Amino acid sequence: MAKRAREEDGMEDRSGMTAAVADWIALFALLALAYAGVLAALRLPLAPLREVVVTTPVRQVTAAQIEYAARTSVSGNFFTVNVERVRAAFEKLPWVRHVQLRRRWPGSIELAIEEQVAAGVWNAGQSEARLVNVHGEVFSAALPAGLLPMLAGPEGSAAEVLGRAREFAGILAPLARSPRSVALSARRAWQVRLDDGMVIELGRDQPKLPVSERLKRFVGSYHAVATKLPAPIAAADLRYPGGFAVRIAARGMETKAKR
Repeated sequence: MAKRAREEDGMEDRSGMTAAVADWIALFALLALAYAGVLAALRLPLAPLREVVVTTPVRQVTAAQIEYAARTSVSGNFFTVNVERVRAAFEKLPWVRHVQLRRRWPGSIELAIEEQVAAGVWNAGQSEARLVNVHGEVFSAALPAGLLPMLAGPEGSAAEVLGRAREFAGILAPLARSPRSVALSARRAWQVRLDDGMVIELGRDQPKLPVSERLKRFVGSYHAVATKLPAPIAAADLRYPGGFAVRIAARGMETKAKR
C-alpha cells in the first residue's frame, strides 16, 4: 500500500510539473505572438508621416535644402521614424546650427531650426570660405551678402578673436570707427584695420600694458594728434611703452606722440 501511495504521489508531482511547463510554454507562445503582432503592425502603413513642418522662420536655409534633407532622412511611419537621423541630416545643412525635433500626431514632424548668425569671415586667405558665428564657432558656408569683419588667428582661437573684435569696437566707438579686420598672429600679436583703412599695430598683451589700454590711450589722444597732421593717419604703432607712432597717408612721414 505504501509503495502504491508513493507511486501515486510521484505521478501527481510529474503531472504538476507537466502542467507548469505547459503553462510556461503557453505564456511564451502568447508573448511571441504579441511581439510578432506589434512588429507586423509597425510594418503596416499605419499612421503614415504626411509632412515635415518648419516652425521657425529661416533666412539662410532654402526650401530646396529643407526638401532634400527631409527626402533623404525621413522614412517609416509616425512611430518608427528615426528622429535622431532626421535631426542629424538637417544639422548638416550649411546654415543650420541646431535643430529641435518632435513628432506631432497624427502624421507630422515639427522642426525648430536655429540658424547660424555670422559675425565675421574666418581666415579669409584660405581656400575654403569659413565664417564665425556670434558664439565664436567656425562653420562652413557661402559668404552672405553684406560686409562682415575679417577675423584671423591660429586654429582654435576664433572665439578669442571675436571677443577682442567686439572689445576693440567698443573702444573705437568715440572715433566713429569700427574694425574691418582683427588678426592675431602666431606670436599672439594683435593688428586691427579700421573701416577707413587705418592699420593699428597693437602688439602682444603685456601685464603692465594690455592691448586694450594701449588702444584706449590712442583713442584718447587721436583728435589732438590728428588735427596737427597735414594728412589723415594711415597707420599707428601702439607698441611703444610711452606713447605711439603714426604714419600719415600722403607723404609717408612718421611722427611720435608721447603720452
